[in-house]
Amino acid sequence: MYKIVIIRHGESVWNRENRFCGWVNVDLTEKGVSEARKAGKKLKEGGFSFDLAFTSLLLRANKTLDLILEEMGTPNIEIRKSWKLNERHYGALQGLNKSETAAKYGEKQVQIWRRGYDVPIPPLTKDSDMYPGKDPLYADLKEAEIPLSENLKAVVSRVVPYWQNEIVPTIKAGKHVIIAASGNSLRALLKHIEDMSEADIVEFNFPTGIPMVCELDDQFKLTKRYFLASPEELKAALDAVANQGKIKVS
Repeated sequence: MYKIVIIRHGESVWNRENRFCGWVNVDLTEKGVSEARKAGKKLKEGGFSFDLAFTSLLLRANKTLDLILEEMGTPNIEIRKSWKLNERHYGALQGLNKSETAAKYGEKQVQIWRRGYDVPIPPLTKDSDMYPGKDPLYADLKEAEIPLSENLKAVVSRVVPYWQNEIVPTIKAGKHVIIAASGNSLRALLKHIEDMSEADIVEFNFPTGIPMVCELDDQFKLTKRYFLASPEELKAALDAVANQGKIKVS
């Protein structure tokens, strides 16, 4: 039996502003920093330790991981970063306020864009300032690898091979692993290791900054998972995620 920890980054500036973030590199809020530090304390108190960490190329995930490891007293462990753990690319929706978008197009349409497993969403154009091809972070990517938009199915197609080829071998080798990433990249991973249906995974919410412990069998399939949070804390965090795409009532 193997055990890993996965965690969605702490609250980002655009989480707080209820904006579609995607690959845009925004920082954590003060709340996000606090969530990350709290997660590190909980993991330390729970007796967890890590030899190796995996994360995306996005600042909010990187900073969350750094703060967790700092709180645990292990800031110098090896960290491997990959764009394949990036958040889903939200295309032309990036930067838009979710509630305002729901008011314009309807909550149902926004929910379809947010959670439809294989539903296409409006793509970004290459002349946009948010096109990843203009970012030095992605200078090593081929043009065909740079998305203009993604649905969850597309995220699964990049996360699962990375899991199988890069992360699983390190776990087999006896490394204790933590993965800090974003809601949709973690949702893609969870779908694979738990054999979740498309219908179930699109309804699953990852709260910001709360560690999830995953126990895996010898085939690296999930046997048990749980969040390191009280029921009340977890419910409040999950409700906040679920309500993001609803029309704001003033």
